[in-house]
Amino acid sequence: MPVFTVTGDVDPFLHVALAKGETIYCESDAMVMMEATLDLKGKMKGGLGSALMRTFANGESFFQQHIEAVRGNGDCLLSPTLPGAMQIVDVGPNNYIISDGAFVAASAKVDLKVRTQSVGNALFAQSGGFFVTETSGSGQVVVSGFGSMSALDVEPGKDAIIDNAHVVCWDSTLRYEISVTTGNSGGFLGNLVNSQTSGEGVVLRFSGRGKVYVCSRNRAAFKAWAQQGAR
Repeated sequence: MPVFTVTGDVDPFLHVALAKGETIYCESDAMVMMEATLDLKGKMKGGLGSALMRTFANGESFFQQHIEAVRGNGDCLLSPTLPGAMQIVDVGPNNYIISDGAFVAASAKVDLKVRTQSVGNALFAQSGGFFVTETSGSGQVVVSGFGSMSALDVEPGKDAIIDNAHVVCWDSTLRYEISVTTGNSGGFLGNLVNSQTSGEGVVLRFSGRGKVYVCSRNRAAFKAWAQQGAR
């Protein structure tokens, strides 16, 4: 199986070592460098329908880059679009739901499938609209987050409430619902007012048992700040 390694502390590279005959796929324009033993091709993973669904679900490119070790063993370097940390996640015993724009790369036996979610989550959670992307198969997937990244363990009776803009991916067995406040009382109007005054906006409440990967920076807030400073 291809070996993924995150190298560097600030804006790291994803180093991939492939043995002859092995293949990975990654987000379009992720490839930075590859050795001459490797070939790179643009393909639609899973066919036309799957490619269209993934594009609408989490903003992936229609065509993905497939890198194959054709002429012998070889290495390549990949990089996500925005600066930040990367996390290598094992797929198989556990599967994960990936937030918009977080996918970087995966081994060939990992599939990204699109599934529907509840109307409330679709409208408010900003986790892919009416569709979200879920891993299946076996191998490894690499995700990126804006800023640094951390893994949180959710346990029964120990729910995690996370600003939706900081969620990178989460265990697909976890239950999640949206909320407009970190509290549980006060009614919808009171919660909405508290949400606005606290500055938190929409949060996701995760329950059950599993991991949630979060990033330290809010992409949308940073973009708004940068645009405001440029005026």
